[in-house]
Amino acid sequence: MEPFIRNDQYNFIRDQIQVLVNGHTSVNDREVLSALKSLVLEKSINLFSDIKSEQLIMLNRLGDIHRKEQAGEYLTQLKQFVIPFKEISLNSLKKLWPKVKKLKMPPLDDLCLKETSYLGWDDAGSQKKYILVYQDSKPIGLQGHFTPSHKKGICAICNKLEVVGMFLTEKKGVAEGTFTKRGNYICHDSAKCNQNLTSLKKLTEFVTLCK
Repeated sequence: MEPFIRNDQYNFIRDQIQVLVNGHTSVNDREVLSALKSLVLEKSINLFSDIKSEQLIMLNRLGDIHRKEQAGEYLTQLKQFVIPFKEISLNSLKKLWPKVKKLKMPPLDDLCLKETSYLGWDDAGSQKKYILVYQDSKPIGLQGHFTPSHKKGICAICNKLEVVGMFLTEKKGVAEGTFTKRGNYICHDSAKCNQNLTSLKKLTEFVTLCK
């Protein structure tokens, strides 16, 4: 079976499985547990608009999970079917940011491509953060000044409470010589942000606003 699950969809299913495990830990009523199982299955399966029979069989198995150990085993198996983030070269990155003379490659050694919906990395020297995301299979590059806040706030990308910083972009205005600045608080740790993502909605909105 070919990979068919995005990272954000995997994270959503992971969270739904946790809901199911918590239910079996705290509830004894069979009818309640049956309703919870049906809801979790419905939400997870509805992530996919065109699902194949073998994929459906795989997803239906999550309804049999009762314990934490079962959840771990199932998620390990499910991870095999996650679509990895597309690898990219330094030359490809330079095409996205042609005016950046000393563009640094993101730290890819410890990066798990199956846990990545977007690529984000910092350049401490220029106090900038670079973000790479694919939309309709096309790479989109964003850059902005990044100022860590060292405080927790709601991230504009994953919509979770994390340590954030201000990502500030600047675009040319309609009138000559004018500029429009837009700022968003986003996760300081992009890897953690990717683990939090359970939908691409906020990420898409963020990219649309910044590009």
